[in-house]
Amino acid sequence: MDEKPIAAFNALPQPSSCRLIDFDDIQVVPGTVLRTYFLIVKGTKPWATMDVGLHPLPYASRPEHTAIEVVGRQNGVGLPKATPYSVTIEVSHLIGVRGIEIVGATKRQKIEIS
Repeated sequence: MDEKPIAAFNALPQPSSCRLIDFDDIQVVPGTVLRTYFLIVKGTKPWATMDVGLHPLPYASRPEHTAIEVVGRQNGVGLPKATPYSVTIEVSHLIGVRGIEIVGATKRQKIEIS
């Protein structure tokens, strides 16, 4: 893939309702089908009304470690109370040459997957 579409994507305005948030625990567990994997991320979100999702970054070619951001999205009027969260995605199709990298607000963690 050409780098131009990625650059165009990165130039788009960023939303005001979303923020990177931190995580406390990461697990990659195998699925029941051979060579399938699930990423489970747990932590504490700063708002009880915040939705948390795992969002892989776009790449033009397969990276060493595919970055997956932990994103909190606040919808309208919120309740600013720290609350635990747990989110899961299937990552079999996202694995880079060596694995994945989880990106939070203040830290990053690489996980090797072979």
